[in-house]
Amino acid sequence: MKKFLFVLSLTCISSSSFGQRYMGIATGNWGGMSSLYLNPANIADNRDRLVIDLVNINAGVDNSLGKLNTVSGLNKFINGNSTNINDVFTYSNKQNFSLVAPYAELRGPGFMLAINHKHSVGFSTRVRGMNQFNNFNQSVYRTIADSTYTANGVTLNSQNFNWTGHVWAEAAVTYGVVLLEKGKHELKAGVTLRYLSGIGYLGLKGNNLNLRYSGDTITATNTDIQYSSSLASSNSTLSTGIGSNSIFDNLVNSKTGNGVGGDIGIVYDYIENPEATSFEMDGKKNVGDQTINRYKLRVSASVTDLGSIFYNSNGNFSVNVRGNGTLTGQGLIENVKNYDDFRAYAKKQGFNVDTGKASNRLYMPTTIVLSADYHAWKNIYVNATYFNNVVNRQNYGNSYYNQIIITPRYDTRRYSIAVPITYSALSESMKMGIGIRAYGFFVGSDDMLALVSHQYGMNFYVGGFVPFHKKHIKDRDGDHVSDKKDKCPEDMGTWKSRGCPDKDEDTKKEDPSEREN
Repeated sequence: MKKFLFVLSLTCISSSSFGQRYMGIATGNWGGMSSLYLNPANIADNRDRLVIDLVNINAGVDNSLGKLNTVSGLNKFINGNSTNINDVFTYSNKQNFSLVAPYAELRGPGFMLAINHKHSVGFSTRVRGMNQFNNFNQSVYRTIADSTYTANGVTLNSQNFNWTGHVWAEAAVTYGVVLLEKGKHELKAGVTLRYLSGIGYLGLKGNNLNLRYSGDTITATNTDIQYSSSLASSNSTLSTGIGSNSIFDNLVNSKTGNGVGGDIGIVYDYIENPEATSFEMDGKKNVGDQTINRYKLRVSASVTDLGSIFYNSNGNFSVNVRGNGTLTGQGLIENVKNYDDFRAYAKKQGFNVDTGKASNRLYMPTTIVLSADYHAWKNIYVNATYFNNVVNRQNYGNSYYNQIIITPRYDTRRYSIAVPITYSALSESMKMGIGIRAYGFFVGSDDMLALVSHQYGMNFYVGGFVPFHKKHIKDRDGDHVSDKKDKCPEDMGTWKSRGCPDKDEDTKKEDPSEREN
């Protein structure tokens, strides 16, 4: 049952470098609720009056440890069928690396509703999990991960490294509003408030670790590291993401953390020719056509994933390891996956170990998102989006890595196709993907070159939603009074007379001689 729930809700893995953003779909104007995760202000004055979100699943990987050898090797890595990491990576020459594997996201169900032209609300749900190594030493990692690796005679110092594996669930409400509409200018704002439910985590962070390799033996001096987890039972085997027993199979048993978080954002639209896309209706002039995209240029800014999850001391354990001692690669492989085993192993190897229950706070991957969307010609658009991490990666929690994405797209109400091109600061490499939407169903990737060559990452997503698009205001008699408010919908009238012919005006137009007769 645990395996089934894990596969259902956290299928495969997903890119830490914003594979979760669905850039081939989220940058579009008819992409459902996906744009909400980029900027909550996007739901204000959108092209849909109602969207019902179904289920969206995202999967991928990204890293700077090395290029992926084969998809089959990556599959072994995900499923925990092999502890030999050589099946997965061709190593880079970087001494320190960062890696996210696995990361997974499940969205839905949810909805988005336009109350009127200016005000919109939304409700969304999702489950996320991330297993992240940041600023980790390659030799240390391979000592744990690769049973064939030997770093004889190597001396190294590792500082400020972090490993956090975390799974959590979210329920959120979003509100978007049009703040200003004046001629060529429109300004919108939005906010999302989330309840965060922590399912479970484990973490290892180090201030300092001096190591001397001699065969399979590692002498550690000036050690200052901390291990913490919400899973403390000796029966809770915690995978490092490098071998058997998936980390997420174990984390789904615990639900001990809670917190609040959210997003905030603004969007500015420049409308080049507002007169061409507006009309008079119900006594108001320059009413914008809500069924089409009016902007020539859209720029936006947001801060996403604010907040944290607090795990109280009940069921939350911590181990502080200091001093000097000896380790072996095999010993780490056998003991690093479990709290009790790790504590006993560290003591046995000569380290000073302090243990006990302790509360802990895990921070969300807070990110600044800056975007510009240019309406080039007819249904052709070009989007540029920049992501910037603002999280202190030495704290327990997860983070994203900086990147810039250029996404040209063909975008219509019925279907769209986009090609996101990304530069990732994590792998210092280029990525390319594709996003295809037909009505409310979509499939795509923000990083798909691994299918044809060795790359640092890959990701895929698929999902669906049910859209109810905005429609033209009905005015059967063409008198600029909507049918909803027109008391004489078959006869032309005026707004003053609520759509009925103005009797005073008719009298004035009559011939005086006819009135005498």
